[in-house]
Amino acid sequence: MPPPPGQTRLPDWDELKLRVRTLIASHRVMIFSKSYCPYCNKVKELFSSLHVEYYALELDVTDDGSSIQQILAELTNQRTVPNVFVNGSHIGGCDATFQAYKDGSLQKLLGDNQITEPYEYDLIIIGGGSGGLACSKEAAALGKKVMVLDYVVPTPLGTSWGLGGTCVNVGCIPKKLMHQAALLGQALQDSRKYGWQYEEQVKHNWETMVEAIQNYIGSLNWGYRVSLREKSVTYLNSYGEFVEPHKIKATNRKGQVTYHTAETFVLATGERPRYLGIPGDKEFCITSDDLFSLPYCPGKTLVVGASYVALECAGFLAGLGLDVTVMVRSILLRGFDQEMAEKVGAYMETHGVKFIRKFVPVQVEQLERGMPGRLKVTAQCTEGPEILEEEYNTVLLAVGRDACTRNIGLQTIGVKINEKNGKVPVNDEERTNVPYVYAIGDILDGKLELTPVAIQAGRLLAQRLYGGSSKKCDYINVPTTVFTPLEYGSCGYPEEKAISEYGEQNLEVYHTLFWPLEWTVPGRDNNTCYAKIICNKQDNNRVIGLHVLGPNAGEVTQGFAAAIKCGLTKELLDETIGIHPTCAEVFTTMDITKSSGQDITQKGC
Repeated sequence: MPPPPGQTRLPDWDELKLRVRTLIASHRVMIFSKSYCPYCNKVKELFSSLHVEYYALELDVTDDGSSIQQILAELTNQRTVPNVFVNGSHIGGCDATFQAYKDGSLQKLLGDNQITEPYEYDLIIIGGGSGGLACSKEAAALGKKVMVLDYVVPTPLGTSWGLGGTCVNVGCIPKKLMHQAALLGQALQDSRKYGWQYEEQVKHNWETMVEAIQNYIGSLNWGYRVSLREKSVTYLNSYGEFVEPHKIKATNRKGQVTYHTAETFVLATGERPRYLGIPGDKEFCITSDDLFSLPYCPGKTLVVGASYVALECAGFLAGLGLDVTVMVRSILLRGFDQEMAEKVGAYMETHGVKFIRKFVPVQVEQLERGMPGRLKVTAQCTEGPEILEEEYNTVLLAVGRDACTRNIGLQTIGVKINEKNGKVPVNDEERTNVPYVYAIGDILDGKLELTPVAIQAGRLLAQRLYGGSSKKCDYINVPTTVFTPLEYGSCGYPEEKAISEYGEQNLEVYHTLFWPLEWTVPGRDNNTCYAKIICNKQDNNRVIGLHVLGPNAGEVTQGFAAAIKCGLTKELLDETIGIHPTCAEVFTTMDITKSSGQDITQKGC
């Protein structure tokens, strides 16, 4: 019988108490929850990741929800949600549930023998790149039993490599060495003006360079294996894939399979170059995964893309004397300061690199086999019907990279990924939505794809897991350098992002052109190098962005990055005495702002 108008029915407390006790007794895992509560969702994800069924009563959408919460408070002395029961025993809230999982009492209450078996390893890391190796060695040094799995799926052309990941084998290391080879070519030209005389025709031998670089990389691969062995880290050259919670399948090159369990897992699988999905791309094109060990000179090369990988490769290939064209769909160096990016491109153009803008390849055909062969590229304009056709010896694709996360069984254990890019969302401690799975490096969603970042994150993660540390990786104000012919170093905000974040009226940008002393005698590229700092006027003119385009930009940027971490201001820069004559000293003498519109060309030392 409904209550009279204007009155509220009083709860039947005995009936509600019986209902609560029945729910607790009839479900293996009972969660009293609220649909909007993030802590409730974390607890549900924990049980889902363990493949344990649970029943959740959402008190915010249930009749008598507030009354049920009062009864729970009487029963458990806990007034908050989630309120978790396992096999009739009260666990508590979110923190208590995770603590029970961590100390093993939750597994015992669940009565799952498979879960309570001792794990073979404390930590298994999937991926033997810079981040994974750093994490493994740190964890082992803290006394933990660690395994690293690393397996390189060969490229469509069959290229693979040893332990160490992208940076060592097909990234930073060979890229910088080939960049150095190109710089030496420029130095040879400059040397005549400095009085060096030589009659011999100077030419570059691709095979000699590649052999020397690969020999060095091989020594690094061996060094990593020795280092793991010395620290008692088990290394498997096998492909890792989750088959159930806390358990992976490892498949080696011969197809032999082993299974391994661990209490904790770290995903450090990195990324691989993306293909265009057009006829002929995987059959006839190469990527950076192939370039650095290519056994023959690539000849006339089309580089497709405008990423830092594209421009770096195009730059050193041109510096080695090759005919190089870059095909760009839209802007150069997306995500970087666009004024700097355009200056990078302009310098490359004046030094022989051709650019085709607003075109994308739609087909690559092989005209002739060889080392190199001959390829025909058909490209479509992005803003109209125009079609281009041109012949090249090599087509290098550098249109982005994809996270290696879709084929390692993450869906089996419930780890969430960003379906658009395959990257893994994590919290500020690099933990995924599954409590025993962490991720570091290039696969992190919204984080920087840089080797030193992965190394730092890996070390700090191991220290938090096993060393009692609470220190987290700082992803702010990370310096980086693009090793194009004219190097571009940066730390902090690009100008566009600074304006968006702080407002143009709150910023002051100081800038200058400069001429490295070493370039004056050869008489080349006057007023081409460029530096600027972006200052926040509302915060004591603190430097929030530093950018430099010039020789040794990485060396220059690294030092200033430490100062920016310490809160560098324009006043402190002005008070700093520069080292003369250097490129870096321009940051201590900047006095012209962009807003003034004054001329920034330099006329003396």
